Amino acid sequence: MDFRLIRYAAGERVARITLNRADKRNALDESMVGELTSAFAAAARDANIKVVVLAAAGPAFCAGADIVQMERMSTYDLEQNRADSLRLATLFRTMYEIRKPVIALVHGPALAGGCGLASVCDFVLAARERATFGYTEVHAGFVPAIVSVYLAKRIGEGRARELILRGKIISATEAEAIGLITAAVDDDQLETMGTELVQELIAQNSATAMGMAKEMLGKMNGMNLADAMDFAINVNAAARMTADCKKGIQAFLQKQKPQW
Repeated sequence: MDFRLIRYAAGERVARITLNRADKRNALDESMVGELTSAFAAAARDANIKVVVLAAAGPAFCAGADIVQMERMSTYDLEQNRADSLRLATLFRTMYEIRKPVIALVHGPALAGGCGLASVCDFVLAARERATFGYTEVHAGFVPAIVSVYLAKRIGEGRARELILRGKIISATEAEAIGLITAAVDDDQLETMGTELVQELIAQNSATAMGMAKEMLGKMNGMNLADAMDFAINVNAAARMTADCKKGIQAFLQKQKPQW
């Protein structure tokens, strides 16, 4: 695939998507949002891909919205702003709903929309010294409305309110403590830890089971208890009928490890 603002590499069951606007601190504009959406959609379609990794070039992970894009947005009418908001919402939803685990490797600042990118990933590993996180939109008179849907699911409404209303930038250690990220790791171990997590997911877990689990968790949130239980029963029943489940049961009975 031919991308200008990101890099896409696929091999050994992994798709690696790299933000590649280092000179702009990987700031998001309309074109980059479109390319990221296309890349995640491509990874979703590729049966050879089991895990997706999101990384970034240069010193920053992502500084949020591009300044030129922000200036342009200030002149948009309601319909133009709705269309632009829909593009970002489509990206976040594509990342969140892809039936494959997504791992973000955050090596530097992830602010505003950049923090949003990390928040919709399944796993976030961050460099303890260099990575920072923050929803700083309120400082610019803006609201992180779209990602707030996912943020509240990830860390709860109370924590989400604090991050959004204060607009405070926090360290990777603080982000780990509130559940915003999976783990803060030594800066020079970020890639190594990322590789280890990728290999764990590939070697130990069924792709079918992980995909069904992601769909279940995404849809169940917000259901009442009766609907959630009914949905869970159906997922449980369907999972038992998959080839992967039958393979896993046979491996267990034979005291072997299944080859996923």
